[in-house]
Amino acid sequence: MSMQVHAQDKGATANPATSLLPMCGACHGADGHSAIPNTPNLAGQPRTFLENQLILMREGLRPVPAMQGVLNNVSDETIIALAKHYAALPIRAFIATAQPQLLERGKRHSTEMLCGTCHLPSQAGRDQIPRLAGQREDYLVTTMKAFRDNNAPGRDTQMQGVMRGVSDAQIAELAHYFASLK
Repeated sequence: MSMQVHAQDKGATANPATSLLPMCGACHGADGHSAIPNTPNLAGQPRTFLENQLILMREGLRPVPAMQGVLNNVSDETIIALAKHYAALPIRAFIATAQPQLLERGKRHSTEMLCGTCHLPSQAGRDQIPRLAGQREDYLVTTMKAFRDNNAPGRDTQMQGVMRGVSDAQIAELAHYFASLK
């Protein structure tokens, strides 16, 4: 799908993202919390992270099949407005039923791997670093495995080193822990 979005002439209050929000919400949820497996929650993600990822996808530097063509001709102004919108949305924990043993092991792995150094101790993310807290558990598993398996083109290469040697079980525990946080 190819589209071009322009701000309407409604003065300084016009939001150039308004016309894209229904399309974004179809996959990422109107409230920024996706109900679709392996589709990330955008609510509460750091604005700069969202801006960068959207630009990388638009420019074809981060291939995401589901996003192919969606951002064609979308202006930087609109991307900034989308990022501001989703960054301002409240987040919630993704886990409906937390499993205490998985939470404890995930928390321990997170501490040992120093995840809080970049993602902050709350896992809220910052600047160009994504929020892990409240993210979909399945999306976290898929993403961490992609980093570990060197199959995450257009993404932070430092994470490939961080995830090297991490087992599937450890990834599942980390994902469960991160998804349980708010």
